[in-house]
Amino acid sequence: MTETTHIQTPPPGDGAKPRSPEYRVAVDSLRGLRQDLFHDAFAYRPLPRRSTAGRFVRRLPVRLREYATWTPHALIILAALITLLLAGVDTGGPSLLVVPLAVLPVLMTMVRPVGAFWLSMAATPITGMVGSSWGEWPWQAGSFACHLTVLTVVAIRTRPRTAGWMWALTALYALVADTGIGPNNMYGTNSGPMLVFSAMILLCVTVWHIRRHAEQEVTAQQTVTAHERSRRTLLEERTTIARELHDVVAHHMSVVAIQAEAAPYRVENPPPELEKAFATIRENAVAALTELRRVLGVVRAEDYEVPDAPQPTLADLDGLLANVREAGLTVEKAVTGAVRELPQGVELSAYRIVQEALSNTLRHAPGATARVEIGYVLGGLGLRIVNGPPPNPSLVKPSPGAGHGITGMRERVSMLNGEMTAGGTDDGGYEVAVFLPVALPDEDDA
Repeated sequence: MTETTHIQTPPPGDGAKPRSPEYRVAVDSLRGLRQDLFHDAFAYRPLPRRSTAGRFVRRLPVRLREYATWTPHALIILAALITLLLAGVDTGGPSLLVVPLAVLPVLMTMVRPVGAFWLSMAATPITGMVGSSWGEWPWQAGSFACHLTVLTVVAIRTRPRTAGWMWALTALYALVADTGIGPNNMYGTNSGPMLVFSAMILLCVTVWHIRRHAEQEVTAQQTVTAHERSRRTLLEERTTIARELHDVVAHHMSVVAIQAEAAPYRVENPPPELEKAFATIRENAVAALTELRRVLGVVRAEDYEVPDAPQPTLADLDGLLANVREAGLTVEKAVTGAVRELPQGVELSAYRIVQEALSNTLRHAPGATARVEIGYVLGGLGLRIVNGPPPNPSLVKPSPGAGHGITGMRERVSMLNGEMTAGGTDDGGYEVAVFLPVALPDEDDA
């Protein structure tokens, strides 16, 4: 027995030692700092207007909604005015220099947010040097308000990681200013209040960011879930329709096979060509039945039980209405036109549509009255199922499956190339109107 030892050879040019996790964390941090605060720091990013679909804006009158969309800009301008007042009070130095340096960063957050942070950081030592002798170091009153406002607005407009970097640079500047530069022996320091207040504000903004991101994810997930639920319901409805129509089609194909087998015996001395034609018809009918059973086996659910009764038709509608009345729904039926026998698929779909519409009435409008109208017209069958408003709306419980019955109705109508409308009525009820086309006998012959 030979033992083979595999020696892993490092790729050429990759002879460096693997980096430690601490080194990789430091490199990733510096990369994040460069991406958040240095890359395109002065890029033009105008502050968008507030959406009119917001929770509070949409409750305002129509005339005020247009003005309410400028709320973020108005708040920033108000903060700039407050900063202007604080910077202009007790200014021992040149006001024309101190005041603009305290106001411009706040206004700049509306167009270049990251650049506004750097402008505030650069303006702080300047205003501290030339500002009032009664102020504190390193932030004068106007600079203090300016920097807090800039940190807040930029944190709201960017990501939580950017807020962390801004606070870290602010803390670094405060440490250097308190220990190395500036006339800090003549002034008191306000680095502590700045760091505490800014940390609290940025923490609140970060929590707000995380909460909004979570809400967006939940909304997106709910949308995907609703779409998948609707798609699954649609497939289930199609499977149910396929199972039901199997019995209808299988019945007709069986009749065709039996008649094709018995037809030659109805004619005395039939020609061989006729016998061969009927034999071919029977073989095709039997093959179609086999394929139908195979398809039904694919779409059949594991818990599906073959019904022991034929599929219902409009002749069984009185029994359905009697069961619905026993459940507490007052319903009446009206039939117009000459009643005639329709294709079994049309009658089955019409029965199921009436059944589903009355079930929805029991579920969503308990205690209401309903009316079923059936119209036999020249070109097809018309259905109208309408119910009144529930007498006690407080008894109506929300249903997570609302709308799935409508999906099944539309599938049945679409399968028969019909038309359907469904919606609320003026009195608070609900109406389902369906037309199922049926070809006339002469059209079938043609």
